[in-house]
Amino acid sequence: MKNTIFVAKKREGMTTLYLVRHGETVDNARMVMQGQTQGALNEEGIRQAEALAERFRKIAIDVFVASDLKRSVDTCRILAAVHGKDVVQTALLRERDWGSFTGRYIPDLKDEVWPDDIETLDALQERARNFLDEIAKKYHGQRVLAVGHGIINKAIQAVHFGKSMRDVKKMSNCEVRILQIIDSAGNALPR
Repeated sequence: MKNTIFVAKKREGMTTLYLVRHGETVDNARMVMQGQTQGALNEEGIRQAEALAERFRKIAIDVFVASDLKRSVDTCRILAAVHGKDVVQTALLRERDWGSFTGRYIPDLKDEVWPDDIETLDALQERARNFLDEIAKKYHGQRVLAVGHGIINKAIQAVHFGKSMRDVKKMSNCEVRILQIIDSAGNALPR
């Protein structure tokens, strides 16, 4: 049921996180590794974000958060516009830093030795943990829609559910995953 967004009932002490991957970009379509470059939505990405905004039109969202990279900010602004809300930006939601792989054609990287300048999984997951903690504390008990990127979103889900990143299914552009962050003290669980 790809077109259905389940609305979580707002409960005391629970933060609902609607985790979204940004819309398709020019470089997604070209299969170029974007990493922490700004990126620009293509026509399909804009259409995806507009369609998702329609699906969220009647869902009360308290705050909209985006990575500070253009492709996520632009996606989130489209989603927030139907609610008349601003977008809060955070570097915690940035995509993984792919170092010298950034800007390269992804299929060419298959058999490459990974360079030392790629952000480590430990660093990525620590950033994901910090993001979840920040959301739980700053927006305790609220509905938050956050627009990130493929790999950081995977890390956020892995940390939240206590799974390995390889066990988290890849998100497509403008896909939504819902995480319930529950703790009376406002901490993201599980740790």
